[in-house]
Amino acid sequence: MIRNDQELAVMRERVAKVESVLDGLRKRARPEEWPASSSGYRLEIERMQGEILDYLVESAPGNPKDTTPA
Repeated sequence: MIRNDQELAVMRERVAKVESVLDGLRKRARPEEWPASSSGYRLEIERMQGEILDYLVESAPGNPKDTTPA
């Protein structure tokens, strides 16, 4: 669960890294291996994107959902 904008930035970096790994795998995998090879990465990207969207939607404008002390 993302609790603040710093964690949001970290999660976005993680999504980009996993997408990069998936892109590299896509260039090397054999077609018959691709569904099994890519499914776990896809699920992880979708999970992280869901967390990002939850944070963005659940934090009210001007009142970010930040549980970290300043």
